[in-house]
Amino acid sequence: MLSANLQKQLRDFELKIQFTVNPGEVLILLGINGSGKSTILNLLAGLLNPDQGEITLNGNVIFSSGQKIASPPEERNIGYVFQNYALFPHMSVFDNIAYGLKMRKIPKDQITTHIQKVLEDLEIAHVKSERVTNLSGGQRQRVALARALIIQPELLLLDEPLTALDPHAREKIRLELREQLVASNHPAIMVTHSIKDAQIIGDRVIVLEKGTVIWEGKPEELESGVSAPNLSNLKCECYEYRDFGAIAID
Repeated sequence: MLSANLQKQLRDFELKIQFTVNPGEVLILLGINGSGKSTILNLLAGLLNPDQGEITLNGNVIFSSGQKIASPPEERNIGYVFQNYALFPHMSVFDNIAYGLKMRKIPKDQITTHIQKVLEDLEIAHVKSERVTNLSGGQRQRVALARALIIQPELLLLDEPLTALDPHAREKIRLELREQLVASNHPAIMVTHSIKDAQIIGDRVIVLEKGTVIWEGKPEELESGVSAPNLSNLKCECYEYRDFGAIAID
């Protein structure tokens, strides 16, 4: 389980948020660009440190301003799927996925066994020798997810992992991603602009505005008209999602 209490002064506002995510649960962070969503992921991953607060993962304190604990990123065992996937273009699919295991000095035979399984699970075994520059958007997304999962992370972070896909691929990948995240049985946090992403992939949604939680609830409540938040001032800034004057619905 992840438990986080984060406070960080940014250029235009102060980010303040507190939440927990259970094993197998997917928390969606929804909001416009600049609302603090990606900053939260970076704080959890150790790429940034909160000004104040505490982060506990499966009972281990990985950050605490009070106890002066700040574990470096490589010691947090967190998988991170970036928006642009951050794959190594000069490497094959196999070598991209193997990178994290090699850094952990896992024996070569074990690396091959682990990678073959995740390649089969994500249905990309047939492209394991290809350079990632030769892959489709959906295949690259799977490689990025495989690289995050192969290290057996205790927490998965995903920063707009579907925006680089065409609409047809996005429909299919949403369902696959939901299944993969739940099957991993790890807490997961995904940043998105899309209500549809939230409804299909998420278990719980937090809507952010200038670093503040303005609503929290179930994905199906976003358009219920009863307990739904006021999203009239939120506009999608992702060109691949259609703008309906609120959060993107594609």
